[in-house]
Amino acid sequence: MTEEPIKEDPVEKFRKLIASFIPFSRLPKKEVKMDDEKSPLSALPRKNADKDGKLNSLPKKKDAAPKPESAPQADSTGGASQPLQPASSPSPKLDSAPRAGFSAWAPRFWTTASVISLTINIIITVILIVLVISVYRLKLDMAKVLSAGTALMDLPGGLYSNFELMERASIETNIPVQADIPVKFDLLLNQQTNVTLSENVTITNALVTVNTGGLNITQANTTIVLPAGTVLPIMLNLTVPVDKQVPVTLNVPVNIPLSATSLNDPFIGLQDVVRPIYCVTNPEAVDMDGQPICP
Repeated sequence: MTEEPIKEDPVEKFRKLIASFIPFSRLPKKEVKMDDEKSPLSALPRKNADKDGKLNSLPKKKDAAPKPESAPQADSTGGASQPLQPASSPSPKLDSAPRAGFSAWAPRFWTTASVISLTINIIITVILIVLVISVYRLKLDMAKVLSAGTALMDLPGGLYSNFELMERASIETNIPVQADIPVKFDLLLNQQTNVTLSENVTITNALVTVNTGGLNITQANTTIVLPAGTVLPIMLNLTVPVDKQVPVTLNVPVNIPLSATSLNDPFIGLQDVVRPIYCVTNPEAVDMDGQPICP
């Protein structure tokens, strides 16, 4: 009767499969010497020595108890036959060749990246939990929350448009003026004009020359009466002092463009501050003249 070959332990097979994916398992390893004793367990594969100890944490299955040697069977001739020895199979060896281009800092890099990723995930999770708790405590309407988010997305565009309108705006108003303006100066008069007598004027000792057909009087002293309403041409040459308070009441129209004032620079600066955020939310944005805002 021929003894069946011993199958490989599934636990050892799984450990070999895991070891093939670990970079340290590809480093050269020292093999454990096989026992020279001839026993039924000598045919089982032995695992290689694990220097880095990464496989020690895996669960191990207890070695199967050795099978008792079968009693020698008598052959057909009546003699005792020799016991059959199990065929020994060579122990499988893991690929000990180091991976090409493998660097020593790769495990540290992956460890650091994993820690950073885990930290970011924890922070995001905490933020989401806080937001959910806040919404629950404040009893906020989700529709209002979504509308607030939409309003926040439209906020940069509204700010940029209003800053542009403020840059192009102008101040148009009427300024009422009511004041008493003092007037004080000397008025010089030197001109010819006509005056009208408001009443009868008597002139005494006037030299009168009268030439008529029957009477001639030359340079005779007499008294003359000028009636009211008589127009007399005169020559004015005098200085008139003026000192008086003049009341003034009027509306002064004012039109001041802000682009011509010192407010123009702050408005342009505010547009430059909002432009990057506006371009992120709306890359195709244009100004009031139809020119693209984003470069």
